[in-house]
Amino acid sequence: MSKIKLMSHLVAGFPTDELALTAARALVAGGADILEIQLPFSDPSADGPAIQSACTEVLERKYRTADGLKFIETLHKEFPNVALYIMSYGSLIYTPGVKEFCKKAASVGVTGMIIPDLPFDFDEGLTEACKENGMINIPVAAPSMSEERLSKLAHSGFPYIYAALRTGITGTDTKIDDATISFLNKVSAGGSKIYGGFGISNGDQSGALAHAVDAVVAGSVFVRIITENKDDKDKLYEAVKAKAEEITHLK
Repeated sequence: MSKIKLMSHLVAGFPTDELALTAARALVAGGADILEIQLPFSDPSADGPAIQSACTEVLERKYRTADGLKFIETLHKEFPNVALYIMSYGSLIYTPGVKEFCKKAASVGVTGMIIPDLPFDFDEGLTEACKENGMINIPVAAPSMSEERLSKLAHSGFPYIYAALRTGITGTDTKIDDATISFLNKVSAGGSKIYGGFGISNGDQSGALAHAVDAVVAGSVFVRIITENKDDKDKLYEAVKAKAEEITHLK
């Protein structure tokens, strides 16, 4: 099988900006095409224990949105050809105002926004603000959506849709079966490209998923590896790179 396109997930500032940058370097070296950077938020609705714990640790250091954007700017300078997406929650972008937030995000090199608690058809102007600043809004589709609503999203003209492969929170394993592929086919029915994730942690899963999506999304698995190796920078780099290579089938 050829290399699988990967969107990988980092929490800005976790465990530190320096180690998060080390992890980013490892992800890119391991074949990641897109870095999804989570701006820590105190009340997440879609995150599993690994990511929640990472966000809590960062927030306890008084890490702010401005710090996260500065970190993203550093990533963009080092990896100008790697797509950088922000993942966070609506409250975080309401505070400065959606238009102002998008303007600032674009200025540091962000190319897309994933805000899972904003419905695609009531997004507080996010899609338009993204367009005005040369970014894309990537709405989230979930298996819990009604057939009618899923079809509406699929035919709404979004360039990309993030397909959550199951309901609930991130971080627990997902089985890729016929129902998964059927769901992905419904999400892509209108021509949008699909990012598929939630519970992807190994090469077998990514291999089973790759034919049905534009990119596989893996998050919690990397946050767990970073957590386990945060006291040894070299081990962190090697472990993250090895897992990325496994998921992308680079090796």
